[in-house]
Amino acid sequence: MPDALHQLDATDLAARLRRRDLSAREVVQAHLDRIEQVNVAVNAIVTLDPEGALAAAARADERLVRGAAVPPLHGLPIAFKDTHLTRGMRTTHGSPLFADHIPDEDDLLVERLQRAGAIRLGKTNVPEFAAGSHTFNPVFGTTRNPYDITRSAGGSSGGAAAALAAGMQPLADGSDMGGSLRNPASFCNVVGLRPTPGRVPRHPGGNLWDTLSVPGPMGRTVADTALLLSAMAGPDPRCPIGLETPGEAFRVPLDRELRGLRIAWTPDFGGRAPTDPDVLAVLEPQLRVLEELGCRVDTACPDLTGADETFRTLRAHSFDLALGGLLDSDRQALKPSIVQNIEQGRRLTVADLNTATATRSRLYLGVLDFFSRYDLLLAPVSQVTPFDAELEYPREVAGRPTHSYLDWMRSAYLVSVLGVPALSVPAGFTPGGLPVGMQFIGAPRADLAVLRAGHAYESATRHGRRRPGLPAA
Repeated sequence: MPDALHQLDATDLAARLRRRDLSAREVVQAHLDRIEQVNVAVNAIVTLDPEGALAAAARADERLVRGAAVPPLHGLPIAFKDTHLTRGMRTTHGSPLFADHIPDEDDLLVERLQRAGAIRLGKTNVPEFAAGSHTFNPVFGTTRNPYDITRSAGGSSGGAAAALAAGMQPLADGSDMGGSLRNPASFCNVVGLRPTPGRVPRHPGGNLWDTLSVPGPMGRTVADTALLLSAMAGPDPRCPIGLETPGEAFRVPLDRELRGLRIAWTPDFGGRAPTDPDVLAVLEPQLRVLEELGCRVDTACPDLTGADETFRTLRAHSFDLALGGLLDSDRQALKPSIVQNIEQGRRLTVADLNTATATRSRLYLGVLDFFSRYDLLLAPVSQVTPFDAELEYPREVAGRPTHSYLDWMRSAYLVSVLGVPALSVPAGFTPGGLPVGMQFIGAPRADLAVLRAGHAYESATRHGRRRPGLPAA
């Protein structure tokens, strides 16, 4: 076990804090020191409140001394994604339009995590309005990959994943529409869960019925990720799609025997998501690990006919709903790709939306049938390895040119339309030292089963234990 506090797992830190082997002030200060040391190279934390964090840590220590009940995240520092509202702390969405915006309320997720004992450090970087899976914006610039600072950290939760990998925080919150949580987890060698829609309720929000974009947890281990999920999950009356299972259901041991598990593996989602050979060269040998754990592994994939078009239609519609007013009032302040997304949404017809809705219903029934035969589906998280941070997006995938910043994200967004949980777990490195993640995909509402399978694989391989070698400030 490493000696530096910023390297300890969140579950280990939480146990030490409860035993009073460590104080919350010590833990917070250790992470503030780490931020000072490495954030200049990575640019993951974009707003920081050291005085407020240390004051909150002191209050947490005092409550523990008084014998008050200890919540599950007691004393653990976290910087929230800069699209999540934080009362009294700026929330910019990576946009010049909100560069000085200070909300007067917290997102439900932020409220829950602080009630669970987390200490607010600041905010993590995002692409402008979380659009795209590479984290850069005109307010704060580009977040870089801790394993190679010339490469992308992914996005839109790129700041969260990079800060987590670099030891600047032990846990991270994210959100995922088309891979915004899973892709940066893969790029930064950490764990990220896209939960079943409704598992983590959202408030406030424009479209309360939206099931395409979901909040979710990130950690350096699957157990850490489950711990954070336990504080995020559970119903809230303001979220009409919220699932009734309480968060405590995920604060359980994850150890389980995988022998007899039926696993499907797809390298390219039936040809719909071509994947670079260097990604597959890392992932395909990992299938033997699962076979050695007693799993039966077949090459198979559910029928995803129409999934690509359905995702893009529903995504464009959501952009018009959420940001259409800004196009009318501040078009010149929006990056061109966002303008294009909103305009695409405005060109949609009733027939387009009817087709997307009907197709998504068919896809859901098809995936239920698929998971009656298989317990898990494994796939690449990302079709490429972390790419040049100076690019907006990769210009080709598996030798094929890309035409938009969505084209290289199919391996993540094809899953988004299915309404199922998907977990990104570290799966190894390329010869050049770039991380690659494996996607563990489960049946609807099988979040705990996905976490347990990921934990067993992680325990057998320990790829996530390889830490980045960052230059000091």
